[in-house]
Amino acid sequence: MKLNKKKIALVVFAVIIAVGYVIPENLIIPVKGASTSDWNNKSFWYEPWGKSGVHKGIDIFGDKGMPLMTSSKGWVLYTGELVLGGKVVLVLGPKWRFHYYAHLDSIITSSMSLISSGDVIGTVGDSGNAKGKAPHLHYSIVTVVPYVWRIDFDSQGWKKMFYLDPNKKLRE
Repeated sequence: MKLNKKKIALVVFAVIIAVGYVIPENLIIPVKGASTSDWNNKSFWYEPWGKSGVHKGIDIFGDKGMPLMTSSKGWVLYTGELVLGGKVVLVLGPKWRFHYYAHLDSIITSSMSLISSGDVIGTVGDSGNAKGKAPHLHYSIVTVVPYVWRIDFDSQGWKKMFYLDPNKKLRE
């Protein structure tokens, strides 16, 4: 019996996708020493919010230079600087979700590295459009697979199928 390469590739791809959903998330608060009282639990999808129009994450406040840990295990896809986010780290974690950490003072990880939940990846800061504001971490969770049932008629409501509320996820 000859194996069909396309079928094998499809099965391997399906297994990889399935494994991504089976790995438990077990999120932790990414700012060392922070608690649920260190962010406004109503700031997710708050509007108006600067140039982005809608706040697609939460801001976890902490002292400048405070260690910033990964909220879950994952793979660091990007480290660098963006205009609005300043110094940022992007991690692909379980359930095929991107974890976006912005406004860092320093980055202590590198792209393409594997990390465990709680590993220090940087420090809290005020880079990007947070310059001059209280030091904090902007934390967003974005799903690769759209949750189309979450779309509504709010401003940018179609984007709700991708952005998950970190406040709810960190309290689970």
